[in-house]
Amino acid sequence: MLTKGKKEVDIKAFLGEGTEFEGKLIFTGAVRLDGRFKGEILGKGTLVVGQGGRIEADIQVDSLMVGGDVRGTVEVRERTEIDSTGRLTGNIKTGIFIVHEGGLFEGNCQMVKGGTAPKAE
Repeated sequence: MLTKGKKEVDIKAFLGEGTEFEGKLIFTGAVRLDGRFKGEILGKGTLVVGQGGRIEADIQVDSLMVGGDVRGTVEVRERTEIDSTGRLTGNIKTGIFIVHEGGLFEGNCQMVKGGTAPKAE
């Protein structure tokens, strides 16, 4: 279980530490990545990048929680949150953008008023 705000979310898939995957990930629900991923991620739901996660991808999801390292072009329809251990490098378009103390962001950020970024094409 993952707690997002006041709501609990079931993790549908998990890529653990020590694993590597290259390609295209399409999901609905919540996915946690603690390993290495390179490619494209398209999701209707929440992507969680754990502390050990190293992601290099074009990402389009509803919500993104970063505890590891994410590099790429990112479109988040609702909320992006970078934890104190997280790092996001690249361009991001999001509705809500939260960076906790210790978290790092390098790149360009475009925020859409009202908390909802346009749907990815």
